[in-house]
Amino acid sequence: MDAATEGGTDLFPISYFEKEAFLNQSPQLYKQMLMSAGMDKVFEIGPIFRAEEHDTRRHLNEAISIDLELSFADDKAVMEILEEVLGLDLQVPKLPFRRITYTEALGLAGEKAGVKMQWGDDLDTETERFLGETIGEHYFLTDWPSSIKPYYTLPYVDMPEVCRGFDLMHPRMELASGAQRVHDYSQLVERIKEKGLDPDGFEFYLKAFRYGMPPHAGWGLGLSRLVMTMLKLDNIRDAVIFPRDRRRLVP
Repeated sequence: MDAATEGGTDLFPISYFEKEAFLNQSPQLYKQMLMSAGMDKVFEIGPIFRAEEHDTRRHLNEAISIDLELSFADDKAVMEILEEVLGLDLQVPKLPFRRITYTEALGLAGEKAGVKMQWGDDLDTETERFLGETIGEHYFLTDWPSSIKPYYTLPYVDMPEVCRGFDLMHPRMELASGAQRVHDYSQLVERIKEKGLDPDGFEFYLKAFRYGMPPHAGWGLGLSRLVMTMLKLDNIRDAVIFPRDRRRLVP
């Protein structure tokens, strides 16, 4: 790819003949473009690469992502599809999954664990762990601050500081992230600018929105994390035959 999906960081640059390119962060922009081409339902399983300097039991720099995008759908519709996918768990979770807003989660963590986070901060690992232990089951973390989520996440009309983004949380970790997307061209350009990015770098993507884009929503699910939680593994590397992290490139 020749542009960042999430922003200008965490990319692996490569030499692609006479051009500079980057290993794919996510299929996000491409699956959205297909919504304008009449492909109302897109499903993909493929590799993604993140140049993040993590040393944890739940992060890899190369992973397999399961992605879906759906036209004429909102965030609630794709959450229902995602929880049905998770119904393949060896221990079938009870449906529907609990929905907890970001604001509610912050209040819960502050009240019971004394976590002092400001509204608008991303949840840290300790807060995620506390919420998982307290809730004790799969849940959706919804209605995130717009400032945290990517530019293509749709803000609420009457409350633009909050967006229609969500994360699917296992008690141990995040499994998937999704949202209803911005489908209006002008709004999308403004959102890109708000994130400090240059719309000219996304021309290939924005072009599809100029001719009409249906309302749509989707998510990306980490396959290795799903396997890790299904099999109750302690380390994500045990769910991958040849794991790639910041220290391991071969074999």
